[in-house]
Amino acid sequence: MSVEVGIVGLPNVGKSTLFNALTAAKAEAQNYPFCTIEPNVGAVPVPDDRLTTLAKLIKSEKIIPAMVQVVDIAGLVRGASTGEGLGNKFLSHIREVDAILHVVRCFTLADVVHVDGGVDPLRDIDTIETELMLADLGSLEGMLERTRKQAKGDKELLPKIALMEKCLEALQAGKPVRGLSFDDDQRKVVKTFGLITAKKVLYVANVDESDVSGTGPLATKVRERAASEGSGVVPVCSKLEAELNELAPDERKEMLESLGMKEPALSTLAREAYRLLGLQSYYTAGPKEIRAWTIPIGCTAPQAAGVIHSDFEKGFIRAEVYKVDDLVEHRTEAAIRAAGKLRVEGKTYVFQDADVAHFLFNV
Repeated sequence: MSVEVGIVGLPNVGKSTLFNALTAAKAEAQNYPFCTIEPNVGAVPVPDDRLTTLAKLIKSEKIIPAMVQVVDIAGLVRGASTGEGLGNKFLSHIREVDAILHVVRCFTLADVVHVDGGVDPLRDIDTIETELMLADLGSLEGMLERTRKQAKGDKELLPKIALMEKCLEALQAGKPVRGLSFDDDQRKVVKTFGLITAKKVLYVANVDESDVSGTGPLATKVRERAASEGSGVVPVCSKLEAELNELAPDERKEMLESLGMKEPALSTLAREAYRLLGLQSYYTAGPKEIRAWTIPIGCTAPQAAGVIHSDFEKGFIRAEVYKVDDLVEHRTEAAIRAAGKLRVEGKTYVFQDADVAHFLFNV
């Protein structure tokens, strides 16, 4: 399945620098507002040690990790919901992603201008959140009016209208839609509304090189805000991460050790984005390729097969499944089978993280 997250924030908070570091791309990153106008798009591999483990034990031509599409959306400003700073165009890009990486400036570099004159992460968060809620209000009010007219001849639309009214009430009270409770069926309907504030948010505290762990006062404010609303936060020094990407592996390891870091912060960020969306990986492994496939937690065996190809889901018969740890213990698939650890699962089986599978299907 395709997963897409959008990087948002005020101008000059480090969005494009973060995008460059994440994707090893060369998006324009300059010290002036609206440096990014058209969204940059890149693919980020999800760090996964289990792929390395599989590759050591199964000889294969290719290793393909799970990927997250990242969209670098231009900086929003106060008034974006009414078109300020090309706001309408930028907001339309945000509506298309699955989740939001909200970059918040937590560094105080004097020669990087701030659009509001000084560094205040909570003010910046409120500015972006307000504009997103105002944009959703305008969109939802028009949608609700049209649906009410249609409902005069179609009473089946009444539950949909009730959901719209629930969302509208929250937005009018200054609360994002993601804070509301819905059952699974309602959540599917709400998703069709295309509301930006219904999307999950992961805050990225863009910190100074002197605060890579994000324990300083500015990043702490972001942590407290994220905790209060049930969102996640990852401290990242975008400038440092971009520099790490330029180094050879040995030099990168040496630099990380000197900073007291086990891995680049971007690895944590990619995993957190994956977790934020309730995703997990299962694997297929053979001589042609070893591959991580992205599925939602709770996915059944036929649905997991369908991620590879729709025919696999339609003609699903059964799946042969084992765990990565089984391969570590027994060293080969043949030995796993001989030990009785290769399970045969049917249509009701719910796939688990780190499953390795072979599918039998007939179309």
